[in-house]
Amino acid sequence: MFKPKYTITNRLLANIKRINTLVVELNHKRFLHVVLVDLERAAREISSHASTSIEGNPLPLTEVKKILKSTPAHIRDSEREVLNYNQALQDLDKLIKGDRETLTLRSLLGIQKQVTAGLLPDFESGHLRQKPVVVNDPRERKIVYLPPDTNDVSKLLSDLLAFTADNQDIIDPLILAGLFHKEMVIIHPFMDGNGRTARLATKFLLAQMGLDTFNLFSFENYYNKNVTKYFLTVGELGDYYEIADQIDFTPWLEYFTEGIIDELLRVQKTLSEIPHHALNTLSQHQVKILEYLQNNESITDRQYSQITKRAKATRTQDFKKLLELGLLRRKGKGKNTYYEIYKL
Repeated sequence: MFKPKYTITNRLLANIKRINTLVVELNHKRFLHVVLVDLERAAREISSHASTSIEGNPLPLTEVKKILKSTPAHIRDSEREVLNYNQALQDLDKLIKGDRETLTLRSLLGIQKQVTAGLLPDFESGHLRQKPVVVNDPRERKIVYLPPDTNDVSKLLSDLLAFTADNQDIIDPLILAGLFHKEMVIIHPFMDGNGRTARLATKFLLAQMGLDTFNLFSFENYYNKNVTKYFLTVGELGDYYEIADQIDFTPWLEYFTEGIIDELLRVQKTLSEIPHHALNTLSQHQVKILEYLQNNESITDRQYSQITKRAKATRTQDFKKLLELGLLRRKGKGKNTYYEIYKL
């Protein structure tokens, strides 16, 4: 039975209160779907880059954006990691919208299979590990942690999932998500993909707290800012069987909630840069321009004239309104003028 030790410190309590306040503020904001599409894409780019970078992927964010925009003909492992994570994020969003209330072993194995697809043998992708593993310190090149034996992994993981399900309405969702994250890393149930799977599963749990801006949320970025601190806080040193009963989750929970605050503030700042107060004043014709740009990189006045019967002067005013709102960016000159969605 999983019985984590932790203390509700003043620091942790203050973090939880701050998060709840930020969530309420963010959930009160309303934006056109077409505006959120670009922000959701940007958040997936950041998450895909940060979560794989934590594990040593060398690709910079600029390269990640290019890969996600146009899949290379010949994919390297580093590129496949990014593409896998991005796809897992999109599928996780569907899982959340499907109203599944708890994580299951099946869904957890599914997440790990996605992030390791094409990177591990079939018998290790989507399956619990059948071999012993060790955690090394890449700087000192020595073993720093011995995870549980293979024979104990299934039971430990089942206990964690049962604990998570049983405490959905008892333990604060932030604490529950944090406990799950760290224990997953401690159990180390897979041959590879443990960190990525833990972070994606944690996102699933966080979304259950009613964070409507889930798709704009990328807490992995906070960990990637200081990978050493993340590993020292989420992980443990020594032999699992010698330290399991003494593990204190409190320092991690404080760090974990601070990371969520950091990311919520980033999302808040991003959304504040959108003049949302005027979005509701858009006409159905102006919305058509934005909808067109959901599936196309740009639009010209000529193309707009083909989807509306408005006069030239009126079409010009439509574009002007969207430019003033900061939703469009004008490119080119004269007859070569075209418009793109403004990207933050």
